Amino acid sequence: MILVSACLAGEPVRYDGKSCLTPLLATLIAQGKVKTVCPELLGGFSTPRLAAEIQYGTGADVLNGDAKVVDSSGQDVTAMYLDGAKKTLHYVQKLRPQCIVLKENSPSCGSAFIYDGHFQQKKRHGFGVTTTLLQQHGFQVISEHELPTWLDQHPLD
Repeated sequence: MILVSACLAGEPVRYDGKSCLTPLLATLIAQGKVKTVCPELLGGFSTPRLAAEIQYGTGADVLNGDAKVVDSSGQDVTAMYLDGAKKTLHYVQKLRPQCIVLKENSPSCGSAFIYDGHFQQKKRHGFGVTTTLLQQHGFQVISEHELPTWLDQHPLD
């Protein structure tokens, strides 16, 4: 069983109220091999919501208190991102999935890229808050782009 960002599984929970279901994930869902999570909803956000980006760092910097997550209006929403990351960690620790697939570019879920904090659609290398916390606890997190390769190497139960 794999754990997947809810938006990747077709749930309209992205900040803009949309989803981003992929054909591969649709197949895995139909086979009953997917559980979903949305760290942002767990942190108390609603859908839709304002876009948010990490300013002055990455998920690790947010966890260390050296950076913050702000929404496009300038409001500091760091506490909600931290709460969602912690709740996701507890869920993952109970579920023990074979793989965790989180949405790339998200301030929560990015596993290779996040937006640069200036709300100009520019990305940079870095991990989101939830991804970083899960990695710090020994869990591997991959993006939706890495899932096909991972599945080729790891058969699901």
